[in-house]
Amino acid sequence: MHASVVAADLPPGAEGAMVRAARSSGLKAVVIRTALIAYRQAVSEGAVKRSVLTVIDYSLPSREPRLWVLDVAHGTVLARELVAHGRGSGDDVAQRFSNRPNSYESSLGTFVTADTYEGKNGLSLRLDGLNAGLNDRAMERGIVMHGAWYVSEAMVRQQGRLGRSEGCPALSPAVAPRIIDMIRGGSVVFAYYPSSALRRAIGLS
Repeated sequence: MHASVVAADLPPGAEGAMVRAARSSGLKAVVIRTALIAYRQAVSEGAVKRSVLTVIDYSLPSREPRLWVLDVAHGTVLARELVAHGRGSGDDVAQRFSNRPNSYESSLGTFVTADTYEGKNGLSLRLDGLNAGLNDRAMERGIVMHGAWYVSEAMVRQQGRLGRSEGCPALSPAVAPRIIDMIRGGSVVFAYYPSSALRRAIGLS
């Protein structure tokens, strides 16, 4: 499903419907509301081509599905999946985040999906960070969404958590192509953690 309208074209009540649908699927109210603030900012900057919003809640452990794909225009949840964080960020729960190359840490904030390519992990999606000092080196760092063998329910059963990436939001190989196809081409990805740096980046403090 490819939603093609962006915020200016949303019908009345669409945002409220989105919040309700997201919360009913397990996404915390503070997370979806913060993500929508970031989404509106990206739209106002002219960075968004599609009204699809992907939210990653890094305050949740890796053993829980913590990536949501939302159709903002229609107020629906398209997917909820497992996603790995960088090995420099922590074990099961991510606690450290960085914009630095070679940190192997995940980055927080607002990204817009760019082009895709076939790499060592198969179909991969480049992410362009919009927040200066927080994630704007994502392209330089090679932060992409891709499938990885260490992301699966079997891995959780085996070691109590997912494996970890070099900073990329890695998905299960079984779902990565579908999710990448849903969000490619100018949609927003928002990576959340209750961080003062994140709040400052999107103007909340």
